[in-house]
Amino acid sequence: MAHDSAADHVTHSDHVAMGEVKEHPTWSTYWKVAVILTLITACEVWIYYIPSFVAGHLFVPTLLILSAAKFAIVVMFYMHLRYDHKLFRALFTGPLIIAMVTIVALLFLFGHLAIHAT
Repeated sequence: MAHDSAADHVTHSDHVAMGEVKEHPTWSTYWKVAVILTLITACEVWIYYIPSFVAGHLFVPTLLILSAAKFAIVVMFYMHLRYDHKLFRALFTGPLIIAMVTIVALLFLFGHLAIHAT
């Protein structure tokens, strides 16, 4: 029982025109992303070997920001979240933001992130 309707003949270009499908990255994109991740990692290691920076108050926040940037890049490109439907991005980032806010709130609650006025 075969039927031939116009809805069954939606091509890839039709999906692209409707904004549903994004092209996946090419080899050059993966190469550039790998270089960026390598540079961020090199900065993290370099920061660790600067004694005056390690002793300062910006050491941990800087490493957390750099590692969060690496996490976001890996999730966007290597896990293809950047190219998925917006619903999948929302289902991933929504709970992630809730978890991050909860962890920071607990750190403030137990005194591990006290704001020092100097």
